[in-house]
Amino acid sequence: MALHKTLLFTLLLAGTQNSFCNAFSSPSFLNAASLANQQRSSKATTESNSGLSMSSETFASTVKNVASKAKSLQDSIIVVKYGGNAMTSPELAQLFCEDVATLQNLGAKMVVVHGGGPQISSMLKTVNVESKFSESGMRISTPEVVNIAEMVLCGSVNKQIANGICNAGGNAIGLSGRDNKIMQCVQKGSRDEIGYVGNVETVNVAFLNKLLDIGVVPVISPIGCGKEENDEDDTIYNVNADVAAGRLAGAVGAKQVVFLTDIAGVLDKSMELLSTLTLDQVDSLIEDETITGGMIPKVSYAMDSVKQGVEFAKIIDGRVENALLNQILNEGIEGGTTIKN
Repeated sequence: MALHKTLLFTLLLAGTQNSFCNAFSSPSFLNAASLANQQRSSKATTESNSGLSMSSETFASTVKNVASKAKSLQDSIIVVKYGGNAMTSPELAQLFCEDVATLQNLGAKMVVVHGGGPQISSMLKTVNVESKFSESGMRISTPEVVNIAEMVLCGSVNKQIANGICNAGGNAIGLSGRDNKIMQCVQKGSRDEIGYVGNVETVNVAFLNKLLDIGVVPVISPIGCGKEENDEDDTIYNVNADVAAGRLAGAVGAKQVVFLTDIAGVLDKSMELLSTLTLDQVDSLIEDETITGGMIPKVSYAMDSVKQGVEFAKIIDGRVENALLNQILNEGIEGGTTIKN
């Protein structure tokens, strides 16, 4: 389309990379660009050859905005935890894959860590295996449950996401935390109480960096292996996807980690969104019970990633179309909460 070619040419002149070609043909990019335009101009628009309505002023503004954002993305690592409604809705799932492919084609090094709790529960029900949860909300991971979780997460779920990113113009490969010992774990809590639930202790950073350096998005399911020195190298661990995302982000030196959730972000007692929080502020909000219940582990995992050296963590609403792309390229106009030091 003529608009895409003009935009691509302009960005190449600004010093961006040839890999942008795929990004600008994606619906995700056009959607983000349209949202940016709405913020910058309300002037009358004229029909372009592509069928989009965009004035010269808003077109130029969009080009400048994306070029500036793309420059800051070059070679920066972004880890995304993907789950919730964004994962179970086919429409949102497709848009997510387009967002990841677009950001990759703009020069970012993307890592996706996904969940799949509803899919695991469905399969457990199908094979008539009882699913229980601890008081803290963790799935009790008996050997039978872990085997089902591995089958579901590392099989159909993982490959659907990787294939979706590739179909959207990106380059991705589906892996589990056991592959090449990406995530070596130790037992979390009491095995008698919660089963084989792991805390990630060691990350194969060298292997992940090799994939990122050759332009591949690792799509990682949160199934880890035990540590050889503990005589557990054959042990399979179920890992919380939020924990895995935060731990991987810290290990690979990510600039940011984004948690896609089923909520708008962190809210105050008046149910107003808190757009930016420091670690100390989060602690205070937990102490005065502004942050309660299921939100506590979410912000705790985000905080842990920042403590490990990630510049900032974002908790955003995965129920919003193109939530990831709008957060990264369009300054988070869809909301969400940023947590930093």
